[in-house]
Amino acid sequence: MNQHINAGIQEELNKHLDDVSTDENDTYLIQVDQWRAREHNSIKVNPVFVEFYDDNKQLIDKSPNLNDSNLELFPNTCNNKFVNASLNDVPLRQIQTTIINKGKIVGYVVVAMSLEDFEIVAILTNTLLISFPIILIILFLIARFFAGRSIKPVQTIIETSSKITKDNLQTRIPLPNNQDELYILSENINHLLDRIENTIEREKQFTSDASHELRTPLAVMKGTMEVLIRKPRTQEEYQSKISFCIAEVDRLNHMVDQLLLLARFENQKQNIKKESIYLNAIILDGLTRFSDKIESKKLSIKTNFSEDYYLMSDNYLVYIIISNLISNAIKYTNCNGEVSISLVTKNNAIDFYIKDNGVGISNEDLNKIFGSFYRSDVSNHPEIKGTGLGLSIVKRLCDLLKIEIILNSTLNIGTEVKLIFPLGNPK
Repeated sequence: MNQHINAGIQEELNKHLDDVSTDENDTYLIQVDQWRAREHNSIKVNPVFVEFYDDNKQLIDKSPNLNDSNLELFPNTCNNKFVNASLNDVPLRQIQTTIINKGKIVGYVVVAMSLEDFEIVAILTNTLLISFPIILIILFLIARFFAGRSIKPVQTIIETSSKITKDNLQTRIPLPNNQDELYILSENINHLLDRIENTIEREKQFTSDASHELRTPLAVMKGTMEVLIRKPRTQEEYQSKISFCIAEVDRLNHMVDQLLLLARFENQKQNIKKESIYLNAIILDGLTRFSDKIESKKLSIKTNFSEDYYLMSDNYLVYIIISNLISNAIKYTNCNGEVSISLVTKNNAIDFYIKDNGVGISNEDLNKIFGSFYRSDVSNHPEIKGTGLGLSIVKRLCDLLKIEIILNSTLNIGTEVKLIFPLGNPK
């Protein structure tokens, strides 16, 4: 606004300076008729005021719209500067400049413009000075209200998370009504808590089962020893009981090895070594390992290898998988039974089949058979011993090596296990 007014005043000043001239006596002459002809006759119609002064700052002439009033002439320090003044309580903005002739000041010209029409700006300024802080406070309160509502789910997450401990894993974060990013965050946290709770429950169950399974052979051996020392026994009785205890020690040692194996490869993907392995040889080595049991039960072993099969995987882990499956097939097959093993290439993978005609697994047990320490009902076959860890280890290692395992079984007819190995590059 000031720049606009200043430009108008400067334009008027330039016009009136053109109306000034000097005579041979260095007296400046005002072309009165010309500048009075301009529209300065009404303060309301054209609120621009002009005054001329001599070098002694005595008034020479002024615009008719000033009537009996005069503009204020400021000290020379205000020359050529825009200043604010007043005229009969009407706000003005004015400038004064000197009239120079031959390097001497011969007079002054003062030009002013009324600011009465711009009082709305001052009113607006005062209004804004009052209303702007009020608006800011209102906006702050509104923003605080909505921000509080928007971060309420975050506060809920914080409060709920603080309640979750190792002894309280059942608490879940309430899902917000709006399905926004906080809803997704709360849902993901709940899923994470579900996985943690399930993992801890499995660990508790595993620890409980492991403790029970480890205590059982120890209790049996302790009871056998206590009975043995109650009175003198024959040499045959001593040998029988000691052999029984040795068998329980072997069983206990085997169980500890399997437990360590489970703990070792629990999500330990960094321990996997990719190498080219000869699958045929692993199967034959496994059969050789259990040759005594095969002979004692007079089992018929049939192998169907139409070619040499190689794959890229971890040789040690694959051997454990196949060895456990062969051991289970031999263990649960009745005397004079049959176990068949075959390898075929199909759909860019190597399919491994092992089938027996043993005791089989009931439909109720199929979904639980891969759990740690879980054994299907073999009450009719007390001679079949086991820890319930073999298939759990097989499933864990298959998941680790990205091997698909499919188990089909019919009670009292037999069981077939299928492994699908991703096809590797041969040597």
